[in-house]
Amino acid sequence: MGNQKIWRLNASEQAAAIAKGDITATEAVQSSIDRMHSVNGALNAVVMDLSQQALERAEALDAIREKGETIGPLHGVPVTIKINVDQKGWATTNGITALKDFIAHSDAPVVKNLQDAGAVVIGRTNTPEFSFRADTDNPLHGRTHNPWGDHISAGGSSGGAGAAVMAGVGALGHGNDIGGSLRFPAAANGAFTVKPGLGRIPAWNPSQKAERGMLAQSMSVQGIITRSAFDLDLAMPSLVRSDPRDPFHVPLPYRMEDKRTDLKVAYWRETPGFETHPDVYRALDAAAEALRDAGYQVEEKEPPLLEETARIGYAALMGEVAELMGPDVQAAGSEGIKGIFEEYFRQFIPPKGTDLLKAMAQRSHYARQWSLFLHEYPLYLTPFLPQPYFRPDRDKEGAEGVREAIGSGLWSYSMNFVGLPAGNLPTRLANLANGPQPINVQIIGQRWREDAIVDAMIEIEKRLGTMTDALWSQMG
Repeated sequence: MGNQKIWRLNASEQAAAIAKGDITATEAVQSSIDRMHSVNGALNAVVMDLSQQALERAEALDAIREKGETIGPLHGVPVTIKINVDQKGWATTNGITALKDFIAHSDAPVVKNLQDAGAVVIGRTNTPEFSFRADTDNPLHGRTHNPWGDHISAGGSSGGAGAAVMAGVGALGHGNDIGGSLRFPAAANGAFTVKPGLGRIPAWNPSQKAERGMLAQSMSVQGIITRSAFDLDLAMPSLVRSDPRDPFHVPLPYRMEDKRTDLKVAYWRETPGFETHPDVYRALDAAAEALRDAGYQVEEKEPPLLEETARIGYAALMGEVAELMGPDVQAAGSEGIKGIFEEYFRQFIPPKGTDLLKAMAQRSHYARQWSLFLHEYPLYLTPFLPQPYFRPDRDKEGAEGVREAIGSGLWSYSMNFVGLPAGNLPTRLANLANGPQPINVQIIGQRWREDAIVDAMIEIEKRLGTMTDALWSQMG
């Protein structure tokens, strides 16, 4: 297989080919680097090029295999890391000009786990300022473009990761998610991801100067964006490995029980307060039919306190953000991001003092209601957004722009507030007036049951496929 074709393989295919000796780690990494150099100029998804050190690591990994030594499950697989997470020797900029020289002295746990499994980091991907938008642009690194075209935002905050992996730059793209930052870019680019539940993947930035707020600690998680659900199944066992630097990590295996395709699946098509686009209905119906075909018991069921869970949860987060991050935004943020935060605070009024403490306490109530619901229905198929993904800078267009970009994401940040895992996958390619656009849906699961979510995603993918062929034929 020529180097020019290897980048097209998903992570599972690359790992298997390297393990068999059909290709080398160096060939896999070089192919992905070549692809990066070919398309990234137009995308600006990767903002730190690690090609040289990646090739050196790939050659070292090939030497290990040639000696017959044990190799990891991601041996030689090219990956990218988001610029808001520490990677030794590189700046953790978080999209902020003031942090352009903030060099990390050691790796974050998620970076260590990926590299311990044999992955090779080829670049670091873009994020919006403070990693707090559903779009990706910042004064330091510029805008990331969606490979489907400029009629769609690349998503955020892991927009660089989503655009890169779908364009063929790396087989896995690291990202993180406090309100939807893995799932928004997966939806924007037609990729796959699973937002892990609270405590699933160890998290900490060695460079951080203070501990994060309690809601940030409980709502933010690390994860990956992929081109295939099979790659989530491949990588998650490595990602969930314990790290003593995260004292609240839950040391459980990724696979909690044998795969089952006869589970009860609840199904809902609406988002409270928002009109649903016909192509979102079609995407949901296609996913539901695929699950039924696989043997799942799919039943329409209204969600428990969705709007209340989402709005109180995100308002509480804004209360914490206003106090702990607000001064940094004012000191180091652009006028654009300041305006966006002002609108966040208008639409999700930040509670203060006792009201904030009460909102945080209510988290247990909502988590309990969702736990009871998922005890009866272990999986829940839902919309992710009620409309196709929005255009770039939509969240800079005042109240209506923020309402579409963030306000409509009730199915997203509600799951962060209660700490539940949620998968996100494409099930339809819509031909809209402004161009083709992938439509993603969401699958929510029981606490610590990312494996059951991914199993369902795999069954849907078997029947509906992925978006890569359609995208790459368009990109050329």
